[in-house]
Amino acid sequence: MNKLKQNLTKLKSELEGELYFDDLLLTLYATDASVYRMLPTAVALPKTTADIKKLIAFAKAHKIGLIPRTAGTSLAGQVVGKGIVVDVSKYFTKIISINKIEKTVTVQPGVVRDQLNNYLEPYGLFFGPNTSTSNRCMIGGMVGNNSSGTTSIQYGVTRDKVLSLKTLLSDGSEVEFSDVSKSEFKNKLNLNTLEGDIYRAVYKELKPEDVQNRIKDNFPKPQIHRRNTGYAIDELINAELFEGEQPFNMCKLLSGSEGTLAFTTQITLQLDELPPTESIMVAAHFSTINSCLDAVAATMNHNLYTCEMLDKTILDLTKHNKVQQTNRQFIKGDPEAILMCEIRANTINEAKKEVEALIKTIELTGLSYANVILMDNAIDKANELRKAGLGLLGNMVGDKKSAACIEDTAVALPDLANYISEFTQIMNGYKQKAIYYAHAGAGELHLRPILNLKQSSDVKLFRSITTDVAKLVKKYQGSMSGEHGDGIVRGEFIPLMIGEENYQLLKRIKSAFDVDNIFNPGKIVDAFPMDKNLRYETDRDEPQIETFLDFSNSQGILREAEKCNGSGDCRKLPEFGGVMCPSYRATRNEKDTTRARANALREYLTTSEKQNKFNHQELKDVFSLCLSCKACASECPSSVDVASLKAEFLYQYQKENGVSFKDKFYANATKYNKMASRFPDLANTLFKTKFVRGFMNASLDLHPKRSLPLFSKSFSKWAKKKSFLVRNPIKEVYLFVDEFSNSLEFDIVLDLKVLLFGLGYNVIDISHLESGRSFLSKGFLEEAKAIADKNISFFKNCINDDFCLIGIEPSAILTFKDEYLKLADDKETAQFVASKTFLIEEFIQKEIESGFITSSRFTKESKTVKFHGHCYQKALANQKSSFDILNLPENYKVTIIPSGCCGMAGSFGYEKDNYEVSMQIGEQTLFPAVRKASNDTIIAANGTSCRHQIKDGTGRVAKHPVSILREALL
Repeated sequence: MNKLKQNLTKLKSELEGELYFDDLLLTLYATDASVYRMLPTAVALPKTTADIKKLIAFAKAHKIGLIPRTAGTSLAGQVVGKGIVVDVSKYFTKIISINKIEKTVTVQPGVVRDQLNNYLEPYGLFFGPNTSTSNRCMIGGMVGNNSSGTTSIQYGVTRDKVLSLKTLLSDGSEVEFSDVSKSEFKNKLNLNTLEGDIYRAVYKELKPEDVQNRIKDNFPKPQIHRRNTGYAIDELINAELFEGEQPFNMCKLLSGSEGTLAFTTQITLQLDELPPTESIMVAAHFSTINSCLDAVAATMNHNLYTCEMLDKTILDLTKHNKVQQTNRQFIKGDPEAILMCEIRANTINEAKKEVEALIKTIELTGLSYANVILMDNAIDKANELRKAGLGLLGNMVGDKKSAACIEDTAVALPDLANYISEFTQIMNGYKQKAIYYAHAGAGELHLRPILNLKQSSDVKLFRSITTDVAKLVKKYQGSMSGEHGDGIVRGEFIPLMIGEENYQLLKRIKSAFDVDNIFNPGKIVDAFPMDKNLRYETDRDEPQIETFLDFSNSQGILREAEKCNGSGDCRKLPEFGGVMCPSYRATRNEKDTTRARANALREYLTTSEKQNKFNHQELKDVFSLCLSCKACASECPSSVDVASLKAEFLYQYQKENGVSFKDKFYANATKYNKMASRFPDLANTLFKTKFVRGFMNASLDLHPKRSLPLFSKSFSKWAKKKSFLVRNPIKEVYLFVDEFSNSLEFDIVLDLKVLLFGLGYNVIDISHLESGRSFLSKGFLEEAKAIADKNISFFKNCINDDFCLIGIEPSAILTFKDEYLKLADDKETAQFVASKTFLIEEFIQKEIESGFITSSRFTKESKTVKFHGHCYQKALANQKSSFDILNLPENYKVTIIPSGCCGMAGSFGYEKDNYEVSMQIGEQTLFPAVRKASNDTIIAANGTSCRHQIKDGTGRVAKHPVSILREALL
């Protein structure tokens, strides 16, 4: 091993890109979105084709596999292996060229599918195959898996779109595969190169007529357009070379080969014109699974663009996910299944006519009990609900999870109902209630048993169920893998699915391409066993991890981390909205994803032999760029709360390693802020001096370009001498004057007082308490708990149905609704106080809805406002409340900036090591949007850190929505 590390060190010095073989990176790349785990030998992030050539040469010399990887969202274990993982997702991301006339595009394999389509939209073109992971999955992975998705019934699968592939073969030679005529093929046969060897081997193997007949008899039925079973030799025999009609193109074979034959560096795709603009969806509701499936054939007689199914298990899981709760409002009653059928047309009238015909067809079947029509944004919400399905399955509390083993079967549409009937009998025999989900119109449903793969008894079921279903699929001459690939989970069933003779043919083709077996070994041929190398050790003694925070809702911190199934939603880019994950968006490193943090914590809590299993530098490294934005708690389909995981880690780690001066300072910053606010002018003057600022930079690790906040006079001190009182108030509320507003932003608190006083509300100030936010951010959980218990005790006898609690700063007031529930001793009271706690915008929004606050109280002047919402508001409340209250002045034109995290995150953005990342995050969406705004546009932001970041990043002063309303009050 030492010799190998020496060789890896030498290789690292020779690459333009990056090579890692430290424990942390190996851990992060040991899993994908499957149930498998294998520690790789190393992880490479090549920058150039020359880098990949060097990796190939190294692999051959040392008999090590190369595992190509893009986003790592594979469900079958395709990118799990013991060799060198070659991650092209960071540097091979260029869209190289587009040919508008021929409707083609050439890309590198690390281009994100939706990113490509955003680029193509102005040309009126798009790439049709559309997976549920389309906002982070990459073209290289889609080619490797032959992905398809919801649109395949109209636009086919990835294999249909691949025109040419530039590849590196196992000897390092560069070869481009594309259409070749008969004469060109003959020339290929005469090449004295590995490329020539490959063409000769393929021709020799497929030329005999009896071989072609054997392939036709044993491979999945050709009318199943979603089929990935071994190598696609059934596609190659359709070439004119073998008396078929198509030009011969080796890309047919390479598509779906899971990187086992060659290493792809460039891809040319055939594009389609954008689909018709007008879209209407019919969501047909059914009381049983069978009735839904029986309706599929009838609906497919219409020109559907998608035909997707969701079952009750998925639908019920959406009830507990904050983001998806808003997406499921179209659901009527309690359906066992919903069939989502989308019609598209060039005009809305044409679309409506087609929908009328479709509904008539469904009604004639007598199978559905409701047919809901969705249009515009409602379609997007329904599709987001469907896309979240696979990720939501990971949100099941406990060790029993939906196991991806039989989730990719596809049969011919006429066989679907009978197949499912027999499938259900198999599941009943195993006392399983399977999950029915996905692409009904294509004859493919993602069917999953619920298993606990930590128990050997369920691992046996894992194999038994898969074997029985494989035999059933074979009976219908279906495909065991429709779109997710064979990988590890289905690879060993290929001989059963296509016959032993055909399988031996595949092995010979693999050998022709890759005689040394360096490209993704253990996949497709000589596959790893499907029940070995699982993510969890079976029948283990579960580590008992004591935590300070209460993770009982997830049955402990380990299971909170284990909720991450690797679906990779945290890798979506800024252009696709949301917040998660801000640090990954800046660095594009897997280490800085939500997934990485959960995976690392799971790994070390499970395998560490230390008494304090948190005491690992690797964990400190992986959490170092987590901004605790809370986006993962709502945007991650599995709702993995990494902010809480980080707080617990810091607390446990610091018990062993102590606390730095700067972290202690930042944790106690509110105390120092309070002191400075007694003499704000003096403090502000001192902090501007070169000596004081230099001392602070050195002692607190501040970045010299970061400005310091200005202190204001203390609101609590001022409030002792002033009072606002309405004689007959509409309501009375408690105002939690948080520690940030109290010492840094007196004017905003005053604006709130004046605003609510003017609108007829009495406000009772609570300005002697603090939220504990700064303690939480640095892992000082004992101090945070003391504050939580104090606050809950204080408000226990204040808050009731008549008196609610409101607050200005999202990170402070929303602590009552989140962390206090994990900290407070009195959980029942904490829950009640949380239910009566509101961000100020939420309170005003409710009063608007109740009719107590109207536009008549505000100016008629016209103004334009652009609003940036705080991360905590996005995760734990809603931005619409801010949007609604800013629209109170009837001539105010308000838009929400589609920004993620601002990048400041309290002390995070001040620290020297984080400054560049902080500013990169701001530059993603927020800063450009603010700079683009005209000078007379009001910039609004309700977070104190957000306003500070906007000022440092753009020079613009952002106002709190409360201040904007106060200025608009008549």
